[in-house]
Amino acid sequence: MKNLRTALVFGVLISLALAVGLATREEAPESVVPTVENTGPQGARALYLYLREGGRAVDAHTASLESLSPATRTVVLAAPRGQPVSEDEVSSLERFVRGGGTLVYLSPRELGQHQAALEDWLRLEAGPLMPASSRGLDSNLADAGGTTVDVWIPAGPLRGLTGLRVSRDRGVRMGHEDAVPLAGLGGAAAVWRWPLGSGEVYVLAGADLAENRRMELLDNLRFWDALSARGPLLFDEFHHQLAPPPPLSRGIWVFVAQVLAVGLLYTVSRGTRFGAPRPLRVERHRSALEYVRSMGWLMRRAKVERELLPELDRSLRQLMQERLGIPLSLADADAARLMERGGTDYLEAKADLARTHAQPAIRPADYARVARRYAQLERLVTGRT
Repeated sequence: MKNLRTALVFGVLISLALAVGLATREEAPESVVPTVENTGPQGARALYLYLREGGRAVDAHTASLESLSPATRTVVLAAPRGQPVSEDEVSSLERFVRGGGTLVYLSPRELGQHQAALEDWLRLEAGPLMPASSRGLDSNLADAGGTTVDVWIPAGPLRGLTGLRVSRDRGVRMGHEDAVPLAGLGGAAAVWRWPLGSGEVYVLAGADLAENRRMELLDNLRFWDALSARGPLLFDEFHHQLAPPPPLSRGIWVFVAQVLAVGLLYTVSRGTRFGAPRPLRVERHRSALEYVRSMGWLMRRAKVERELLPELDRSLRQLMQERLGIPLSLADADAARLMERGGTDYLEAKADLARTHAQPAIRPADYARVARRYAQLERLVTGRT
């Protein structure tokens, strides 16, 4: 009973811990993408709803910029980073602007990383850092990371405005000769206007004017009111989405098919016999004579090496020391006298060995003759004759 009670207590505790772990969900980090669906501080949801509730013709464009509606008057690209604007889309935007449309491009701060085609067309470069300014705010804490830029030329949607609240970051430069900076602070420009055909392009440094956290500061809302009053306004959402992954190549499909085929073959081979079981194969090992013949054949192919002849004599003298007690240091004549039998044969064999060793070329037959005589002497020394 005691063990059962302990098991029940631990089971209840584990269940409670599991339930608490499943119920506790970590909040997702706030999105920094300025889309019309983002309700975070850096999103553009508040601006989108403000314009729609105010009766403006505002919509989100979720397709390529090549399919713009003819009724559209203003297109807003709010620092897109998901996928780049293509060359064909840039051409479509240029035709749209020349036909009387307005393009508002809120450039990302990181130039040269996301929208190469747009930046080449607009000739954008990073500008100097904007100085700090709290003009128009009740306190410095109302927007600690921002700064107030002055409206230098009140033209277009900036007509009648005096100041805009943006992030305290770098400005932007346009390389077109007819482009005019409309707002900025110090030597840093925050808003540019470029007339093109019957329309115009406005380039802003960053998406600060469209963000939820700065929408109501200074004249930011009045800027968007003036733009939306021109006619239908589209917020580009297509380029905030990540580009779809490339399709699998044909090589990967071929590899997958090969793996499946090999796996199927392995399964069939392991699960089904291909006929009756065969008798166990008896392996016969090679005899020592076959190895000797092989070594002889190998020696014939490799030719006779001169060092093999002295080795025959050293091997015999070593055997004479072990079996007959004749030291290796004795001369050949003294060693022959101490041999009970074969002394004369030993001297003759040693002389034959010396003559053969002195020859310019040693034939296999000469080596075989000397080796045969030394083999007979080894049998004499070992007593096997």
